[in-house]
Amino acid sequence: MFMSQVRTEEKPKKREELQEDLEDLEFQMFRMQDNLKEIAKRWDVIGIEQSKEDRWVIVYADETQDMCKIMLTDCDSSFRGQWDFSIHATYEEDNSIHIGDIKGPANKGYGSICMDYLKEVALKHNVPCIKGDLAERDWDHLHRLIHFYEKHDFEVEVDTEEKCGEIKWYPTM
Repeated sequence: MFMSQVRTEEKPKKREELQEDLEDLEFQMFRMQDNLKEIAKRWDVIGIEQSKEDRWVIVYADETQDMCKIMLTDCDSSFRGQWDFSIHATYEEDNSIHIGDIKGPANKGYGSICMDYLKEVALKHNVPCIKGDLAERDWDHLHRLIHFYEKHDFEVEVDTEEKCGEIKWYPTM
């Protein structure tokens, strides 16, 4: 089988563009320092990541015996006590984690970052399943949700007649 590889070559950046990139990165690093100090006062910082847009974000968790919230704040602005993205989940009696809500902007890579950390929480606590529901309120973005969950190795079942469904993730060992 013959496969051709298309090669896209980026134009070298001009000196001014490189200087702007450097200044932007420095700004994000200074903002990250300040934001980390504020976030660590109230929550457990569990990671620092880069989004798919190469923006730096801080990931932190709020966990109790009954619930787990994975939150994310970008380093583009000053932290004012509010996350930019979060996954709200509860620990269920059947030894699973149930995703109650995912809140924040789409298509920035924030959901993937937070989902990876939620999976780490499940593994850390030996929770064998993460699950959730798809409801009628999700129908306007159902295809995006299905793509997101399947990308993260969830089993997705949808009942189009009843406009409902469920998702399940089991760790692979």
